[in-house]
Amino acid sequence: MSKPLLLLWTDGAEPYARAIEEAGLAARLRVETVPRAVTPDDALLAEAEALLSWGPPPGILARMPKLRFVQALTAGVEHWLSRPDLAPDVALACARGTHRVQMPENILGALFHITKPYAAIAADNAARRWTRRVSATLAGSTLGILGLGAIGAELARKAQALEMRVIGTKRSPGAVPHVERVFAPAETDAVLAESDFVVLLLPATPETENFIDAARLARMKKSAWLLNFGRGALIRDEDLVAAVRAGTIAGAIIDVFRTEPLPAGHPFWEEERIMVLPHIGGLHPQRDSMVAALLVENLRRFVEGAPLTQLVDRKAGY
Repeated sequence: MSKPLLLLWTDGAEPYARAIEEAGLAARLRVETVPRAVTPDDALLAEAEALLSWGPPPGILARMPKLRFVQALTAGVEHWLSRPDLAPDVALACARGTHRVQMPENILGALFHITKPYAAIAADNAARRWTRRVSATLAGSTLGILGLGAIGAELARKAQALEMRVIGTKRSPGAVPHVERVFAPAETDAVLAESDFVVLLLPATPETENFIDAARLARMKKSAWLLNFGRGALIRDEDLVAAVRAGTIAGAIIDVFRTEPLPAGHPFWEEERIMVLPHIGGLHPQRDSMVAALLVENLRRFVEGAPLTQLVDRKAGY
């Protein structure tokens, strides 16, 4: 019986190939690597049964008749689910769980940036200027997390350690450790009204597109900040710009955008109280190794005919 072909269609495939070898799976698979910018030849496409990829060009998946399993390199998979060439019987696994450490740390970094004067002090240093400044405290403030998944739960744990009050929403409401109260998505307005900082960690689905619009921004405190580390489509951009300009909210820190890199002419760049982050939230120096560990676990299950982990619910969109 021939070994199933795994196609590692990505740049820097070495950590993935090494993890497969160390896990003892190399003898059970045929592994081929192809750089991201190169299209595999027809023979590889015809034989591949498993695929690791950021996302092939349109129509490529239709040329892969034996494909049974796709491992995405990201937690968000809307770019996969929107593909007409992704057959319904192909198992799609996402990289859920690989952002548990770095994403909460980057969100906390954004919260410290808002409340601590280090950016201004750095400017003072450059000018050799001594200016004493007072920091606002995170302790005693309310953090609202829209999307209490793995990342949101870890953020809540760290935020509570800073003496923040944490509330949030979850699709299936139920107790979440370190969260004072969990609301249903339909109760989002209550979270917006009570929070000093609102963090978006929702997936991109038809239900969440333009989720934060003028009406919801008006529910927030005038002193509140909005932080988006979820997906760019969660916010109606023009409504956020208008809300910041009008003082409806204090400001925003945005890490994800509808178009990346963010175009130079986008109005976010023009607003002093909107900070643009270059999609750093999920980056980690060992990210490939973390995703490789997930790939290896799924490959073990794949060759043994067992259910895969971190499978995407196509109806839910994540």
